[in-house]
Amino acid sequence: MILNLHKEEKKVEYSELIYDLIFVYMIGRNNSLLHHISDGRIQPGMMTAYILCTLAVIQIWNYSTYYINLFGKNGAREHIFLFTNMFLLYFIGEGTTDKWADFHAQYHAAWGLILLNIALQYIIELHTHKGDNALARNIKHIIMTLIAESVMVFAMIPLYIFTGNDASYLPIIFGIVVTMLTGRGGGETEVDFTHLSERAMLYVVFTFGEMVIAVAGYFEGEITLNNIYFCVMAFLIVVGLFLSYETLYDHILDREQKNDGLWYMLIHIFIIFGLNNITTSLEFMREEKIELMPKLAMLIGSLLMYFIPLFLTSRFAKKTCKPKAGFYLKTASAALSFVVLMILLRDNMRLNILISTAYVFIAYAVIYRIGKYNKE
Repeated sequence: MILNLHKEEKKVEYSELIYDLIFVYMIGRNNSLLHHISDGRIQPGMMTAYILCTLAVIQIWNYSTYYINLFGKNGAREHIFLFTNMFLLYFIGEGTTDKWADFHAQYHAAWGLILLNIALQYIIELHTHKGDNALARNIKHIIMTLIAESVMVFAMIPLYIFTGNDASYLPIIFGIVVTMLTGRGGGETEVDFTHLSERAMLYVVFTFGEMVIAVAGYFEGEITLNNIYFCVMAFLIVVGLFLSYETLYDHILDREQKNDGLWYMLIHIFIIFGLNNITTSLEFMREEKIELMPKLAMLIGSLLMYFIPLFLTSRFAKKTCKPKAGFYLKTASAALSFVVLMILLRDNMRLNILISTAYVFIAYAVIYRIGKYNKE
């Protein structure tokens, strides 16, 4: 049985948009971790911190967004819940620096309290819906997941103090795996997919905002044909990435479907993570002090990390837009050709960025063709 908690379409509230602004700040803080270069390479410790911090913040957004989708009424309690999380996220942001280890306790204390705050909202809802056995069971699964993850987060503090070892990846992995296994509470709870997909889209747009700022660096300095060339290529990459997601959201995605929203949200964790990496990769491409292979590998990996999850969202497409077998063959061939050409022509930065631009628009063309089916 699927539980329908919403009779009317749920709209994204003003308070949710304000809440999301703190994540714009967090995107910048997380990306700043990758700008600590040593001997032409990103410091391994900073790369690890970046991955952990980025996934932790996206997961917080994921948890809070899912709660609002199910039970949010835009009331006083919901405002207190959101603003409390915003306040605590400032402490996480302050601890997101190259001296991340010095803020370890502060970071994890705020992180754990945010998870408990979200769990508290579900506990209140459990009391409200205790007469509905199926829904109550689903809420209990979510509460147990949040409390267990928060305990693991708090446990990282003494572990680091007494041993010097950090295992912050464990709570993140735990949250993802348990959520997948329980299906957000057994898979019986139907979300308002229109609202959920719009919230995910807004986070993607905010992430693009950071990318637009990063590309502005290409327009600095003396105006020469070479500089203009790189400006055009970098700008086109951003345009192609944006058009790909826009086409998916506006023309392919079935926003009226009924499901528990689990896989859609999980896929967006990687889409957003990929966009964050592309932003940093575009900044690195014009940095001569960074070695060629590390920044080339990051650009290749980040573009694939964006498009592969984006293609996976085809499972949520309208019936008229369901991709055929050739779709997967085309996308795989384009990705493979992109990787091979980038490696073979790695010493020519002009060709590297041209190939990257071409791959982005080839991928967009494939997505556009699927969206076109819905118009015919």
